[in-house]
Amino acid sequence: MATTVEHCVAESRFEVFVDGQLAGYADYAEHGSVRDFHRTVTYPRFRGQGLAAEVLKAALDDTKARGFSVVPSCSYVAKYISQNPSYAELV
Repeated sequence: MATTVEHCVAESRFEVFVDGQLAGYADYAEHGSVRDFHRTVTYPRFRGQGLAAEVLKAALDDTKARGFSVVPSCSYVAKYISQNPSYAELV
């Protein structure tokens, strides 16, 4: 299983692909230097493979690299950040 994560700026989301198929995404709204992550989706047939964590890690790494802050409106994003303290400074 080959996974990749891409930043789709036009859709304001980070997308995770499995063998070239869209498997899920993390949506955000950007306001200045703040990204409000409001939804994380993994399509049913791809659930249970850690893909939500993979797409979110890439999204948060990109956000951090750009010097942006995060509003974790999505409960999964809030939980992920609480379990990965290296991202706490973004909130």
